[in-house]
Amino acid sequence: MTRSPVIIPPRPQRPGRVDLTAYDIVLINTSAGKDSQAMMDLVCRMARRAGTLGRLVALHCALGDVEWPGTAELAARHAAHYGIRYETRARPQGGLLDQVAARGKWPSATARYCTSDHKRGPKHRLLTELVRELNLHRPAQILDCTGERAAESAARANKPAYAFNRAASTKTTRHVWTWRPIHHWSTRTVWQRITASGVPHHPAYDQGMTRLSCSLCVLGSRADLTRACQLRPDLAHRYAELERRIGHRFRVDLSIADLITAAQSTPAPSSSRLLALAS
Repeated sequence: MTRSPVIIPPRPQRPGRVDLTAYDIVLINTSAGKDSQAMMDLVCRMARRAGTLGRLVALHCALGDVEWPGTAELAARHAAHYGIRYETRARPQGGLLDQVAARGKWPSATARYCTSDHKRGPKHRLLTELVRELNLHRPAQILDCTGERAAESAARANKPAYAFNRAASTKTTRHVWTWRPIHHWSTRTVWQRITASGVPHHPAYDQGMTRLSCSLCVLGSRADLTRACQLRPDLAHRYAELERRIGHRFRVDLSIADLITAAQSTPAPSSSRLLALAS
């Protein structure tokens, strides 16, 4: 059988631009947070113009009860709004708190097993399924889109807007490129995009949160973590009990027990303050 030639997509000629017709699959990673929501709007509009909307697949890696209530449902609603396929995956061995209990340690900035096991692993398994569906006689060309932005952290600022992803690629079945379409965007630009789209955002932002990952994320700011303890006190107490049981602090500079105390003594943001945080 004659093998189809491998198509190597060109590098973008301008920052933030790629030729979507050069890929067999365009994966939209969605947490239902503001950045992935803005990124989804941008890529879906580009795909509609390019006639490639049918190649898009939205993936939400579900984190269970540690993520904000309604997150998975909102991610599905976002995908439905643009008319693209929606998939959700989760770590088959169990949730994050079960994993923390088994390991006896929380994830950290230098040991982000939460990302590798609960997001990257399930995503790579989905890519295997999607490539099998295509039944090509060459490596599938995949564009892996994320909402990471340079303004979020120094580590993300150092990531390229577009690069070949060797870890996700294989020699014979798939070639994967990672694209960060809104890498250069400001938070203000993100919210302007969401407002213009008319698509609803997660209500946690209206309650003072600036990020939408795990409700209590080890990478979150002290302000976000304190607010999350106010909004989800039952979950915070589960974290504190686990922290006590394994004898390992949630973060070197923060314990959940201390955050709960801070949450109890910190006034909730005023409505005007909430509006500013979500704008």
